[in-house]
Amino acid sequence: MKELIYIFLGGGTGSVLRYYVQELLHERIIPYSFPWATFTVNIFGSFLIGLFYALSARFNLSPEMRLLLTAGFCGGFTTFSTFSNDGLTLLKGGFYGTFIAYTLISITLGILAALAGGAVGTNHLSLTTNH
Repeated sequence: MKELIYIFLGGGTGSVLRYYVQELLHERIIPYSFPWATFTVNIFGSFLIGLFYALSARFNLSPEMRLLLTAGFCGGFTTFSTFSNDGLTLLKGGFYGTFIAYTLISITLGILAALAGGAVGTNHLSLTTNH
């Protein structure tokens, strides 16, 4: 039961943050011609899940904290269902090239982002330089 509470707290936080990122990108920064908001949260979330899994192993985080960060936060922050709906909207609108690009780039960059997050988390790719 304790694990479910951690997932719930992480998921709620991730969902609220996703909402704010999507609102910021859709309404204030980027006019809608490509699903940039969904793309952004999914790629960033992919990086974060790779990072969180690596950090949880590296620093021996508790299973509850790992669940809060991965299944909870990343699960709430990223959105496969919106990705699917955005793709369907592009198809229905006849934007076949954009659909193909969105789908292939999202999947490819999502996997690469998770890989990069894992590399950063295991210190194989450092964000800082040692002197």
